Amino acid sequence: MDAFQRSVTVPSVSDTTRRGSQAGFTLIEIMVVVVIIGLLATMVLPRVLGRLDQSQQISVKADINQLSTALKFYKLDNAKYPSSSDGLEVLMSGSRDGKGYLDGDSLPKDPWGNDYLYQYPGQHLEFDIWSLGADGQAGGTEINTDIGNWNMDEIKESATG
Repeated sequence: MDAFQRSVTVPSVSDTTRRGSQAGFTLIEIMVVVVIIGLLATMVLPRVLGRLDQSQQISVKADINQLSTALKFYKLDNAKYPSSSDGLEVLMSGSRDGKGYLDGDSLPKDPWGNDYLYQYPGQHLEFDIWSLGADGQAGGTEINTDIGNWNMDEIKESATG
């Protein structure tokens, strides 16, 4: 026999049977995995939640742009913008063909479930459209900031990280 053959040992049947019955993870191995998952969650979760705030503000900007465009089409057909008392609701059925200037059955709401506000003549521009932010009250900072067609470009989407 050469040296290679002497160093190789073949496990006996009883060795493989014993290991097979003890297959699985120890409690310490499971605890280590749970701790690692917990650490990853604490690092990733704030970033994901920050992106939620950012996506809501981006959604407000897109809705305001859509409403502004619809108002401009309304003015092309009617030679004037709707009054503040008519509000944005006139965009749903106010076109000459009766179909409205917006797709869908209802006006969009901001991501927090509130109606967009409209004023004509506007205090900032020819007409003002705005959302009161997450708190639904005038003023505020960060996610509670009022976002209007006059300040959309100044609003920095709040994001953690």
